[in-house]
Amino acid sequence: MVAFDFDGTLTVRDSFKAFLDWHAGLAGSAKGYLSLAHAAGRYLVDRDRGRMKAAAVRRFLGGLARSEVEARARAFAETHATRLLRPDALRAWRYWRSRGATLVIVTASPEILVAPFARGLGADHLLGTRLAQDPEGKVTGALDGANCRGPEKTRRLRELFGPDLRLAAAYGDTAGDKEMLAIADHAGYREFRERP
Repeated sequence: MVAFDFDGTLTVRDSFKAFLDWHAGLAGSAKGYLSLAHAAGRYLVDRDRGRMKAAAVRRFLGGLARSEVEARARAFAETHATRLLRPDALRAWRYWRSRGATLVIVTASPEILVAPFARGLGADHLLGTRLAQDPEGKVTGALDGANCRGPEKTRRLRELFGPDLRLAAAYGDTAGDKEMLAIADHAGYREFRERP
């Protein structure tokens, strides 16, 4: 079992922000971020990344049909994968695949946006932040459960694979990965540096 963080580990930058910029366009993203000033100010006080993420989802994706977000995520992955994915991280991914490892992407980014990348890589599992939807299948702007960061990454891994899970390796690049790295025989912290 090998777990990879996504943003900054498999990719060179935050895929959620990159997707929002692409989705909204230059003028739309500038206007959207400006409208998040209050939420950003609140984040500076409470450091609640989940609340900040929900505010961004609400502003940029709220009210869209889940199927529309999925289609946009596929189009984004198709056009941006070669610019986002780190070559050295992909080599590590292929190395573990050749050894028969179960490969899991564990990310704070929304699962719905990372799913096309995960499929393209042949990931066995994807654990990420889930977005809530209403009965009509529209994104509400709320999170469905906790932001998949820090202890939540380990909790989700153990929920899927059992309480005694030990990883052969884990790769991450921020403090939000430290709990996941702590349950790995090989803890690859900021191991990947190459850019496409």
